[in-house]
Amino acid sequence: MATQKETVNFILDKLAPDGAFRVRAMFGEYALYVGDRVVALVCDNQLYVKIVPASESLADRCERDAPYPGARPHYLVEEHQLDQIKNLSAILLDIADSLPEKKPKKKR
Repeated sequence: MATQKETVNFILDKLAPDGAFRVRAMFGEYALYVGDRVVALVCDNQLYVKIVPASESLADRCERDAPYPGARPHYLVEEHQLDQIKNLSAILLDIADSLPEKKPKKKR
């Protein structure tokens, strides 16, 4: 089931009304970016946050689930948790800081 654009806008408004995050559509679902780094996915109208050491504080609050078949598990942040987890934006920014930079593509 494809994610609705209204859901993505709702999540973006809850996370950072100042526009610190951006999304990109992919196969009917969305990737949530900080800069050029993917920190979470929005699939089936739900937010899935990458499991990395920077997101460890979500372990006791969120279930682990795969956003799509064959994917690695992510933390599932449900709609009611968007308001309950006050530092979710900071966690996502920390995830972006902890991920390695993209390697530049080699010119042919």
